[in-house]
Amino acid sequence: MLSHDIDYRIIGSDIQVLEVELDPNETVVAEAGAMVYMEEGIAFETKMGDGSEPDQGLMGKLFSAGTRLITGESLFMTHFTHRGHTAKSRVAFSAPYPGTIIPLDLRSLPQGLIVQKDGFLAAARGTKISIHFNQRFGAGFFGGEGFILQKLTGDGKAFIHAGGTVIEKRLNSEILRVDTGCIVAFEPGVDFSIARAGGLKSMIFGGEGLLLATLQGTGRVWIQSMPVKKLIQALMPNGSNAGKESGGVLGRLVGGVLDE
Repeated sequence: MLSHDIDYRIIGSDIQVLEVELDPNETVVAEAGAMVYMEEGIAFETKMGDGSEPDQGLMGKLFSAGTRLITGESLFMTHFTHRGHTAKSRVAFSAPYPGTIIPLDLRSLPQGLIVQKDGFLAAARGTKISIHFNQRFGAGFFGGEGFILQKLTGDGKAFIHAGGTVIEKRLNSEILRVDTGCIVAFEPGVDFSIARAGGLKSMIFGGEGLLLATLQGTGRVWIQSMPVKKLIQALMPNGSNAGKESGGVLGRLVGGVLDE
């Protein structure tokens, strides 16, 4: 199914809003609860699945919805369609936490894009949103993004969101080591694995955690400066100070023993 050709604009800088402009009968698909406002003529319907396979039977829809549950997302997605008589009508969405919205043209990503499990925000109808199993169990188990990620494929526009500032890096048979929670998305040509964070002393007292993600290959990688887990930690009473003073998980344990 060809994706609908939607127009958009991104409003704001720190806590952004995505406004999508629809022509009559155009549809955008979004995560349940992401809508901020919609103009007259926009009708919405909650469905199982992304609508990329309109002839899909009941079992196929149930399977598609089940895979979303595995990734930790809602069972349903909301389809917003311009059903009015005006030439244009708009609907807007926001991410669930402060950060950056990244617009993507999937035509430039013929192999699709692999995204962290809570990174998808919205897409033109016709975009296929499926699961991606990390082939390296260690990366999935320890990588902060889980064993199961999401994969976006299609020929239209899609939008993902990330915490803080987003940096796009292009690898050319190179290696990039990243904090495990800071990976937003990467192209299938990039291999995602987990490596030990330096020597034993660095692992215990370095404050960077026990493991780092290693991205290797050719393709684009998107990195976020403030994963939601770090944001929650920073907002907790004494959360950020505790992490800096003790330097990681084992460091906190050692610190607790020394304080007694």
